[in-house]
Amino acid sequence: MRSVGFVTDPRYLGHLTGPHHPERPERLEAITARINESGIAKDLRVLEASPAALEWIREIHDAAYIERVRETCESGSPIIDSMDTGICEESYGIALLAAGAGLAAADAVAGGGVSAAFAAVRPPGHHATRDTAMGFCLFNNAAIAARYLQRKHALPKIFIVDWDVHHGNGTQDAFFEDPTVFYFSIHQWPLYPGTGSALDKGRGPGEGFTLNAPMPEGCGDDDYRRVFEERVRPSMESFRPDAVVISAGFDAHRDDPLAGMRLTEPGFADLTRIVLGNARDLCGGRVVSLLEGGYSLGALAASVEAHLGSLLRD
Repeated sequence: MRSVGFVTDPRYLGHLTGPHHPERPERLEAITARINESGIAKDLRVLEASPAALEWIREIHDAAYIERVRETCESGSPIIDSMDTGICEESYGIALLAAGAGLAAADAVAGGGVSAAFAAVRPPGHHATRDTAMGFCLFNNAAIAARYLQRKHALPKIFIVDWDVHHGNGTQDAFFEDPTVFYFSIHQWPLYPGTGSALDKGRGPGEGFTLNAPMPEGCGDDDYRRVFEERVRPSMESFRPDAVVISAGFDAHRDDPLAGMRLTEPGFADLTRIVLGNARDLCGGRVVSLLEGGYSLGALAASVEAHLGSLLRD
């Protein structure tokens, strides 16, 4: 059994998005209950998160945007930038704490304390661009963690795997011209936010370091597994990363209410297994995984358990 870190915090429950919002506190409560009831929690090493220092948020987001998020949250506004991105007065500090969980996971993995780590956080992050909140996201947790691994831990090349059912437009934008970060996304197409064309491959020095796999509605475990075996595996082998970051959204599950894919818990376990196997061969198994979407409470909790099980045992 491998050593796997797990980081979450009850303070994430204080990010209140409004009545009937799909990105709700119960998501983390369901995950915590499931891993405790299944017994998998006892096999995980608990990590502690602190709010991310602004210097790390500024690696991905404009200083003016960061200040605007703070001011808008503290003003009592119920939304920021888009009608789907609900906030409350505490959301700014909680978003810093969510980004900080990625940094804590990165510290543990890069320092050798654990082989891999998963951060169960909210708000999620992969839609947040340099200067705009959208798609439930305030700060781009995965992008911040990737840059932190490079700057803080001198790991030059980072491979990001984004299997959330929605394309991570914010993460793609952050590294579109950067040859040191490879961004891969598999997502339902067409679907929010409407980005993620297969023609998007990067720009300038970053050309060839973005890989999108837009998939039609109804794809399931076999379809995703095929893409990971035929496209992700060779891309990782060619890029030879020093660490891997996973934007682990579980909204491609067949029970998720916001999309139309057909993945199951064993399917997510298989994706984890493929990525982890490559990471073991290429970068000592260094994997930092962060929660993105997943809006059926039962499917989300079971999928996270399957993901953690693969990180521990595969």
